[in-house]
Amino acid sequence: MTTGVRRRMGVEERRQQLIGVALELFSNRSPDEVSIDEIAAAAGISRPLVYHYFPGKLSLYEAALRRAAQDLAERFEEPQEGPLGARLLRVMGRYFDFVDEHGPGFSALMRGGPAVPAGGACSMSTASATNALIDSVRQAAYVQILAHLRVAAPSARLELVVRSWISLAESTALIWLDGRRIPRSELQLQLVHDFAALAAVSAAYDEEMAGLLRHILADEPVDGPFAALITRLAALAPSPGVPAAAG
Repeated sequence: MTTGVRRRMGVEERRQQLIGVALELFSNRSPDEVSIDEIAAAAGISRPLVYHYFPGKLSLYEAALRRAAQDLAERFEEPQEGPLGARLLRVMGRYFDFVDEHGPGFSALMRGGPAVPAGGACSMSTASATNALIDSVRQAAYVQILAHLRVAAPSARLELVVRSWISLAESTALIWLDGRRIPRSELQLQLVHDFAALAAVSAAYDEEMAGLLRHILADEPVDGPFAALITRLAALAPSPGVPAAAG
C-alpha cells in the first residue's frame, strides 16, 4: 500500500530526472515551444525548484543535448562478430530508432542547437559547445567503424570513406524527418549499401582499399546486405550482346 509520500531526491538524482524530462519534451517539440513551467510540471516540482538546479532553460537544454549526444554515440557500438554488412544494418536500425524517437532533438543537435530559445539568446560559447558535442558523436562513430574494419591506422582514402558515410547517414536522417516519405527499413538498408558503394569507388583507385573490400566481401553471406547490393547492380547491367538503350 502506498502512502502518497513523495520520495526526496538527491541533488544529482534530481538533475538527471530534469534532464530526462527535458529531453523527452525537446524530442517531441521545438525547444523554443517548451516552457520551464511544462518541464516543472512533468517533473512534479515547482518552477523555482527547476531554477535551483539549472540557471535557465538554455542550460537545461544543453544538458539534454549532452545526454542525447552520448546516447546517439552509443548507438554505433556493436559486437565485432559476424559479417560487416549485418553489423552495419543493426547499427543503422538503432541509429534510426534514435532519430525516430527524438526527431526535433536530433535535428537541433545536428543543426547546431537551438536558434534562440525562449528566455535567452544562444551565445557563441553555447554554439561552440554544441558543435563539440556533434563532433564527439561523429568521432565515436568513426572509431567504432574502424574497429569493425579492424584497422588501427586508416589510410587517407579509408578515412574519407568512413567520415563521408557518417555525414551521409546524418543528412539522410535529417531529410527523412522532413515528411518520412521513404520507409525507414529501406533507408537503413540503403545506407549500408552506400557504405559498400563508397568503399568500392575508393577501391577502384587504391589497391589497399581494394584489398580491404575483398576481405569484407569474402565474409559476406549470400543473403547479406552487401551481396544483395551486388545482385541489384548486376540486374541493372545490360546482358551480353544486348546494346544499351539510347539516351
